[in-house]
Amino acid sequence: MALRPKLVLASASPRRLALLEQAGITPDTLYPSEIDETPHPREAPRSLAARLAKEKAKAVREVLLANPDLAGASVLAADTVVSLGRRILPKATSMDMAAECMKLLSGRTHRVYTAVALINGRGSMRQRLVDTRVRFKRLSSDDIEMYVASGEWRGKAGGYAIQGIAGSFVVRLIGSYTNVVGLPLAETVGLLAGEGHDVRTGWLLGHST
Repeated sequence: MALRPKLVLASASPRRLALLEQAGITPDTLYPSEIDETPHPREAPRSLAARLAKEKAKAVREVLLANPDLAGASVLAADTVVSLGRRILPKATSMDMAAECMKLLSGRTHRVYTAVALINGRGSMRQRLVDTRVRFKRLSSDDIEMYVASGEWRGKAGGYAIQGIAGSFVVRLIGSYTNVVGLPLAETVGLLAGEGHDVRTGWLLGHST
């Protein structure tokens, strides 16, 4: 019987790991990628997400090729981009940045793109891009002030995590909820299954084997 391929998650995101484990899949190891995530001039939001996911997967695979235990592993990477039209919202790193994101999102519909890239042990890559539309309620100045004071926005694309406080701002969502969290599960599990990963045994055992 052929051995199952090993799986490396190219991310330090606890949300992405938790989503995979929710689906019964446990990566063999985590290996966060370190790439420049600055958008190119006039780069579209969906193009940015696709490019960064691809670059993350490639960067980690290059490192793993020097590791005999992981040289043949599959590498799974993802990137999430929040946008208003063609305007890409940043990953908030300051209170002012978080407040500006909330002001922009207040009472409006925005889009969340998550691109997923999977490189198999032979070096072939497959990708998926998922688009979800999210509408926030109109936020008061007190809503924004107290949310920013919570600190929950730190490092989050668009300044929020839908599974946290900001979930109470959402009045409408069209598309994949897990995409907004950071990893569209249906598409990700489909990619893994297509490359020979056992995505069902963990449903019975509580973890992948």
